[in-house]
Amino acid sequence: MTDSPDHAQLITLDVNGETREVLTESRRTLADVLRHDLDLTGTHVGCEHGICGACTVLVDGAPARACLMFAAQAEGSTVHTVESLAGIDELNDLQQAFTDHHALQCGFCTPGFLMLAEGFLAERPDASREEIRETVASNLCRCTGYQTIVDAVEDCATRRRAALRARLDGDTAVA
Repeated sequence: MTDSPDHAQLITLDVNGETREVLTESRRTLADVLRHDLDLTGTHVGCEHGICGACTVLVDGAPARACLMFAAQAEGSTVHTVESLAGIDELNDLQQAFTDHHALQCGFCTPGFLMLAEGFLAERPDASREEIRETVASNLCRCTGYQTIVDAVEDCATRRRAALRARLDGDTAVA
């Protein structure tokens, strides 16, 4: 199959729990398809070189730079964007922690940090503060100085662990 600029292919993605079909050129990035074809503009594009992390989404549960991935590479994958975190009138616990700890200023990098942290906490719910600091250092923020971002992620992790313990203790008490 030749790959000319006008060659389009139909791809199927599971985006935020919904199966979506998109006719796109092979050379288009996942970030472009999410933003321009699926109107999921929470995925921001900053450097377009994978350095800043503003475009971070979860692909099959793992943080991925959407500006470095062709949309066709995500064919058949599960993709979660920042829009998947909460409902229209509410924040999820991680977003609330960012708000509570003033972990955003201009907000441009925030969706990427949220998705990076969401994927990281799913993999490492018991992460230490140093591990959180090391992880968030992979994304760039020009406003906050990172301290408040680390505070927010650590607070969310602590609250999630406490909620899990409470659920487990409740299940044990019932049994």
